[in-house]
Amino acid sequence: MSANNSSCKPIVTPHLTWLYGAVLIGGLVGVISILFLLVKMNTRSVTTTAVVNLVVVHSVFLLTVPFRLTYLIKHRWIFGLSFCKFVSAMLHIHMYLTFLFYLVILVIRYLIFFKRKDKVEFYRKLHAVAASAGLWLLVIVIMVPLIASQYGSFEVYDMYNCFNFHKELTRTYVRVINYLIVTVVIAIALILLVFQVFIIMSMVRKLRPSLLSHQEFWAQLKNLFFIGVIMICFLPYQLFRIYYLYTVALSNDCNDNIAYYNEIFLSVTAISCFDLLLFVLGGSHWLKQKIIDLWDYLLCH
Repeated sequence: MSANNSSCKPIVTPHLTWLYGAVLIGGLVGVISILFLLVKMNTRSVTTTAVVNLVVVHSVFLLTVPFRLTYLIKHRWIFGLSFCKFVSAMLHIHMYLTFLFYLVILVIRYLIFFKRKDKVEFYRKLHAVAASAGLWLLVIVIMVPLIASQYGSFEVYDMYNCFNFHKELTRTYVRVINYLIVTVVIAIALILLVFQVFIIMSMVRKLRPSLLSHQEFWAQLKNLFFIGVIMICFLPYQLFRIYYLYTVALSNDCNDNIAYYNEIFLSVTAISCFDLLLFVLGGSHWLKQKIIDLWDYLLCH
């Protein structure tokens, strides 16, 4: 199959190789570590259910990373165009599903804070399983056929040059959908940030003398971790996406520089796979004690 003249050059760089290598190792360690922690968690908790689904999303994505690494090392895609589309789409699916589960976790914790509840949970374990199964059924029934039939289907692509489907964005309805997604994600991210800052500030004013002795404050600090991942890993890509969509729409030829930066920003979203590892480390007694000691030191000086 021949490539379209407007195709970009293959984007292969040592930076991406090292990044995806680190993501694969850190992600696998995080998945294994969180499994030991999940055994002790309340299985009826909505938050636990979201974390379990987060583990599934990361695990499925991590299965595709070795194929990306093979391409980055060999500078040639050898697994067929259809599988290239799947691996390419999986990075986007991973980002948005991870964002969705972050949203669920944060909203639940905000409800706990504002409604003064101890926890939000399903009535039975079966309900938690049913909710997760329903979500994945929607993904399989709606997203998979949609991607299989629409993703990278309007242009001719080189089967040996993968992750290069930018020309699909020249279609108006595709750009409109992308602009809507970008707008919604950025708006939700900023709203979550505002809520979190408000909660943290209100707790600092109310509990400042004994702030670190309250379990509720530590829970809110964990929320900051999720917000941080969104701001560092997801938001830069979404903001750059606006410029990228505009540039692609105005150009009939590939702008290699823009495509390169888009790939860099997109690859950064994969760093979110470290969240499980950091979540486990963040819950360690040793780290908590070090933070308390630092806080006491700052108060004394």
